[in-house]
Amino acid sequence: MLTYKIKVSEKEGIFDAVGHGALKDIQDLGIQGVRQVHFALLYYINGDVNQAQITRIAEELLIDKITQEYAISEGRGTRDERRVVEIAYNQGVMDPVEESVLKAISDMGINGVISVRTAKQYYLEGEFSEDTAKIISEKLLYNKVIQHVANRGTKDEGRGAKDEADYKFKLITVDLLSASDKKLREISKQGQLFLNLSEMRQIKNYFKSLGRNPTDCELETIAQTWSEHCRHKTFRGKIEYREVTTSQGHKVTSSKKIINNLLKSTIMKVTKELNKHWCVSVFKDNAGIIKFNDNYNICFKVETHNHPSALEPFGGANTGIGG
Repeated sequence: MLTYKIKVSEKEGIFDAVGHGALKDIQDLGIQGVRQVHFALLYYINGDVNQAQITRIAEELLIDKITQEYAISEGRGTRDERRVVEIAYNQGVMDPVEESVLKAISDMGINGVISVRTAKQYYLEGEFSEDTAKIISEKLLYNKVIQHVANRGTKDEGRGAKDEADYKFKLITVDLLSASDKKLREISKQGQLFLNLSEMRQIKNYFKSLGRNPTDCELETIAQTWSEHCRHKTFRGKIEYREVTTSQGHKVTSSKKIINNLLKSTIMKVTKELNKHWCVSVFKDNAGIIKFNDNYNICFKVETHNHPSALEPFGGANTGIGG
């Protein structure tokens, strides 16, 4: 069983938008020595397939023949050199392209493909140090929470090199029952739970009633459920709103009011008051249905789960506000 690497890049003379954008970001950081950045997408296809089938996959599925070209090689990753930076997903992180590519390959009538992994490759052209390449990678090219540099001495090159079966289960419990308030804060911070002291106390009391400590999985599940993205704590919370009007630099009036549940008192309230006939279903099951005509309705399910909320609250919260 072989792993083929298909490298997809822009043809010569075609504007490399991703590479150009990366170069601009590098220059904005004030980093000198990088003259050009070339970008490519890498597909690692593992399975019982032959060269002809891989060529067909590349030509018919993975490239735009007008603007892109491809190269096929066997093996994973790239040489450990400073100018090539390959970004892959961490083990355990879903590759969003994998499922769609696997289905498309199956639809083409090609069987035997076991897995598909993707990576992003940046070729940095110029004169700069290894430390500079590391700074560029960490600040601009990847997110440590879900990605890693796959060609810098790691065994997980292309995320296909390390067999998922290598994982050995180990039950981990977290000592909450004997934890002080200070320790509860530390557990939240070190575990990237991003729960406040009040929330940590609630969890502690619950597991105290069960007579046992939680596992790390249970704790992370609660943290994710209570995250801003999933629970909308800002929208649902009690907000103190202050408004001050001034005239020529002097305070004229000052007012304060309490908003209990921002979502219900604004968007949901107005929608209910307007009660438009074409609103068939609103604020139910994370979807909305509106009337299209006498025979059809349109259902909207608009949500972007691009960030793992439990590990990255800022990005997770951004998905909740349209980011």
